Amino acid sequence: MGINFDLNDLQAFRAVAELGSFRKAAEAVSISQPALSRRIDKLEEALGVRLFERTTRSVTLTTVGRVFASSAEQLLNDLDVALLGIRDVSSSRLGHVTIACVPSVAYYFLPSVISAYRRRFPRIRIKLLDASANDVLAAVISGEADFGVSFMGSQDSEVEFKVLLQERFVVACRRDHPLASKKRMTWDELYQHEYVSLDKTSGNRLLLDQALSAVAPRTPSVCETRHVTTMLGLVEAGLGVAAVPSMAMPGRDHPVLTSVPLVEPVVKRRVGILKRRGRPLTPAAQEFHKAIVETRRGGGASKARLP
Repeated sequence: MGINFDLNDLQAFRAVAELGSFRKAAEAVSISQPALSRRIDKLEEALGVRLFERTTRSVTLTTVGRVFASSAEQLLNDLDVALLGIRDVSSSRLGHVTIACVPSVAYYFLPSVISAYRRRFPRIRIKLLDASANDVLAAVISGEADFGVSFMGSQDSEVEFKVLLQERFVVACRRDHPLASKKRMTWDELYQHEYVSLDKTSGNRLLLDQALSAVAPRTPSVCETRHVTTMLGLVEAGLGVAAVPSMAMPGRDHPVLTSVPLVEPVVKRRVGILKRRGRPLTPAAQEFHKAIVETRRGGGASKARLP
């Protein structure tokens, strides 16, 4: 005896499971709420189990429902892969994608990628984990994120690292600072001035400590922080200068901040996509991954240089 449910019933189930609401799910799959309820009833009757706990205020998966949700998601994802090349499929897809990235990437070019992605897949929900490089790596390894964008992870055996771009460190300073007129400066020159630094939990700090083992600051920094974006705020407030990745700098028309290239040595970092080895991306994540690569090829990160 066959199981009496179809693809429409599975899609209705996934919509309710993801959105936690029969009303929102009905809108997402473009049917009436009574029709969606009938599909869920049909699926539960066919399986002989209750998939949702319903109250007047909420809809939640039962224990059996959570187990079934994983299998249903995989089945629908496999079908989605097979249908990727068919016209108009993308506009009706449901799903979700979680991306972990360092804050400079989140601020610099992901907004334009997300905007373009949302135009193509308006019903796919996006979660952005903007965190330190160490946390991005951990999120990818644990599976919390579908993939990550960071500058750490190329040495980790559990992670595939594909380089997107290479950028150098520069001095961020106010336009009225004595260093602003220089065409380049050394790290020794930087450390002769009051400066803001990153604390030891920062991935950028680890990278700089390794690259600058022969260059020692002459005085302690006036302030330590964890994120580059915070450093730039402190520089803008006049607390000192700071060494930051070029990607993190605002545009050339910024009224307060400017940058000067650092030399002796030139320190660079490679920014790339991190994926867990042996873990295929869902269709939603694969399309987002593709959008990032296409944006980079199209010059969406022109301030940084390819390796």
